[in-house]
Amino acid sequence: MAKRSSTQESLAFAFELLKRIPRSGKGKVTALELQQQLECIGIQRDIRTVQRNLEMLCEHFDIVKDDRAKPYGYSLKTESEGLALPLMSPQESLLLSLAEDYLQNLLPKNVMASLYGFFKAARNNLSPSEGNTKEREWLKKVRFVSETQPLLPPKVEDQVFSEISKALYHNRWLDIEYTNGKQEDKKSEVMPLGLAQQGSRLYLVCRFKGYNNERSLAVHRINKAVCSTFNFDRPVDFNLSKYDNDGRFGFGEGNQCRVEFCITKKVGFHLLETPLSEDQTVEELDSHYLITATVIDSMQLEHWLRGFGDDIWNVIKIKK
Repeated sequence: MAKRSSTQESLAFAFELLKRIPRSGKGKVTALELQQQLECIGIQRDIRTVQRNLEMLCEHFDIVKDDRAKPYGYSLKTESEGLALPLMSPQESLLLSLAEDYLQNLLPKNVMASLYGFFKAARNNLSPSEGNTKEREWLKKVRFVSETQPLLPPKVEDQVFSEISKALYHNRWLDIEYTNGKQEDKKSEVMPLGLAQQGSRLYLVCRFKGYNNERSLAVHRINKAVCSTFNFDRPVDFNLSKYDNDGRFGFGEGNQCRVEFCITKKVGFHLLETPLSEDQTVEELDSHYLITATVIDSMQLEHWLRGFGDDIWNVIKIKK
């Protein structure tokens, strides 16, 4: 593939800057903020280069530079067409707004940064000044509800998450410093294979260098992360969906078991609506149900069963 010329590189860089400059009345952006946004998608430039390009763009486009105080802020004149994004319908804006809220920890940082213009346009389309009252109100009518006691999410350092996302996206080795479950500080080189959100926590699925098995590390326990310049070949035998289905996030090893138990009708009725498995059977007796199902044997299963207290009895597990 032919290398891009310096002119092409300059044009591409200017384009990336321009599409991140908001319209007047919708806020403004500084050179440093633009530099950080571009770093998230892999474009590395020093602050002086960003500033010089902004000065050049101000000469050729309807860009307002607020130089009343440093750092200077930049915005497009309201009447300027700039680099217009495709006009989104209110329904598309609604979908993008929901996606931004619920996928921000599951999409790579550089992908989120590259979608910044679309997310911002969606928010603007749903602003009070644009009308779209029904769509704007819909955001207040839907909510994800936790099945367990809600917990505040642990703090994840932006730099750590950015480096993890970069390494995962580009299939590069990752150098980490982390605190394990025994409160011991460790340093390791890992092969990042996947990210998973479980409740309020985010987990990195990875392989430690020199090993062929996968482990899940709580991202908030990673104190430092540096994306390496060395790539790896993603293991063909790893599948994140299978890893989940094997109960690995529930502290299982992928082993199935046949579980049988008695449960009171009042507490166990929901299992008739939401079965444990496709092969679940239910025998209805006078005061309780006798339920059998094939499930993954894990600590999560044990915790779930114990949670019913005296409403569950005669629990039998048979390994398959």
